[in-house]
Amino acid sequence: MWKYYALLSALFAALTAIFAKIGVKNINSDLATAIRTCVILLITWGIVFAGNQINGIKELTRGNWLFLVLSGVATGLSWLFYFKALQLGEASKVVPIDKLSVVFTVILSFIILKEPFSWKVLLGVGLIASGSIVLLIGK
Repeated sequence: MWKYYALLSALFAALTAIFAKIGVKNINSDLATAIRTCVILLITWGIVFAGNQINGIKELTRGNWLFLVLSGVATGLSWLFYFKALQLGEASKVVPIDKLSVVFTVILSFIILKEPFSWKVLLGVGLIASGSIVLLIGK
């Protein structure tokens, strides 16, 4: 089932890039990110309340809070840089380079989470990295 969620995530990420590229035209990219973040905030808290999941907040540990806050900081910085890159560059080039996050994630998951590598993961990461490098060095 996780594969379907991952594919839906990829589809909505693609729509995010296209809508964001159109949305940042002639406005400050930081303002655009703040507006987008407010929309996400409303949607996600709406889902939590609608699903009566708010009681789960009592079960969070200090570690949960720490790493969720760090994840939020990383997400916020990622979005700020992503929107600035989309504003200044072509979506067809920015988005594939942004997907170097996949390469970084695999490397960090091996180092920090001690997740195993397989030949398929290494091949996929190598192809993603190669494509991103081509776009980075190309004009």
